[in-house]
Amino acid sequence: MSSTLTDEAQLKEALKAAILEILEERKDLVLDLVEEALEDIALSRAIEEGEQSEIVNRDEVFKALEGNH
Repeated sequence: MSSTLTDEAQLKEALKAAILEILEERKDLVLDLVEEALEDIALSRAIEEGEQSEIVNRDEVFKALEGNH
């Protein structure tokens, strides 16, 4: 039984080392994943805020945009 625990511990350590090595070698992939996740969160929050705001018609939107120039 104790050799099984040792084998599991060694496997766990080897897996951790492999994952860390992949993450270090492919930092660009990790950064892309984090960036995409943050963009998804921001978009989700913007949609939720939009659902809570009052509805305005198209002309009011364009009038407001023209006023900012």
